[in-house]
Order: sequence, then structure tokens, then C-alpha cells
Amino acid sequence: MLRLSTLVAGLALSASAFALSLANLTQQDASGGLKDALIQGAQVAVKQLGAPGGFSDDPAVRIELPGNLGKAAKTMKLMGMGSQVEALELSMNRAAEAAVPEAQALLVDAVKKMTVEDAKGILGGPQDSATQYLDRSSREQIRARFLPIVKQATDRVGLAQQYNAFAGQAANFGMLEAKNASIEGYVAEQALDGLFAMIAQQEASIRQNPAGAATSLAKKVFGAL
Repeated sequence: MLRLSTLVAGLALSASAFALSLANLTQQDASGGLKDALIQGAQVAVKQLGAPGGFSDDPAVRIELPGNLGKAAKTMKLMGMGSQVEALELSMNRAAEAAVPEAQALLVDAVKKMTVEDAKGILGGPQDSATQYLDRSSREQIRARFLPIVKQATDRVGLAQQYNAFAGQAANFGMLEAKNASIEGYVAEQALDGLFAMIAQQEASIRQNPAGAATSLAKKVFGAL
């Protein structure tokens, strides 16, 4: 019982210290520091993923054919059609790398539109709460920018049309999610997932090491958490 009461008291003390740290910051400072850190994280993520090999050379975000299509791809490789599959997967990753830079302006715009209330919730939230905010507020607009770029890149590969024909039928039978029924839709979604995963890594890094933030205001805000 003593241990439980000690734990509760410790948690209460930590919460009080956290609230006091944030209270020492003006709302404008807290919001401004968070925005600085978010813009930094978004720019780093876009730069890394938008570079040649940003997706294809990183196992954590590399885009491969999904579900049953992935299984079919393995069979095709065994049948001597591996080069076609590899060309398609390479084009998918190259398309994602070409599309990602389009996200930067939209991410910065979403950050600028953040309210003080948004900032307070994010600073007191989990390690990826800022990334969750960006995901909610900008994913649909970014997807719309990605789709035509991805389509233009993948249309150059003959196997892309076969993907769409097979994926469309698979989706009709419930074997594949509707959002993956076209190659451009699938690649755009995978590119978005990779982008926000990378931003989440940057957010966690700044939370854990505020000294790594690019601006003094961001250092001050995250140092108070």
C-alpha cells in the first residue's frame, strides 16, 4: 500500500512539475517553439525521402507490392519474370521519391494554421502527437498532390497496367483494400505512411534531445517538457 501511495504521489509531483514548466512559457512561445520544431521535422523528412534512394534504399519505408500481389510477385520471380517485378517496384519507389517534395509547402501551411489550443494539446500529448496533428490536417491535400506525379511515373512501366487490372478484380472480391486498387493510389498511400513515420521519428528525437532543435525557441519549449 505504501508503494502504491508513493507511486501516486510521484506521478502527481511529475504532473505538477510538467504543468509548472509549461506555465513558465508564454502561450506564444510554446506555440512558436512547437511550430519551429515541426517545420524542422517536416523539412528533414522530406529531404531524406525525396532524395534518390530515399524510399528504395530504406527497408523501413521501401514500397513493395501488397498482399496477394506480393505473393504473386514472388511466383513471377520464380518463373523468370523477376526483372519485370523489380522494374515495377523500383518505379513505385522512384515515384514516391519524386512526389514527396510536393508535401513540404502543405506541411508548413498546416503548421502555420495551428492554434494555441492545438499546441497545448500536442505539447502535453504522446511522443507523436504533433505528427498525428499533421496527419489529420494535411494528409488528404498531400495525397491529391501525390497522385498525378505517381501516376505519371508508374504509367511508364508496362506491368503497372497489369497491376491495375489484377488489383481492381482483387478489390472487388475483398482480397485487397479499395485504396490499393490502383497502383497510383497504393503508392501514394505508402508514400504518405513513410513520410509521417519519418516525421514521427524527427518529433521523438527533438522531444528526447531538445538541444537538437534548430531554433533557440524550440530548444526552450521542448527543454521544459
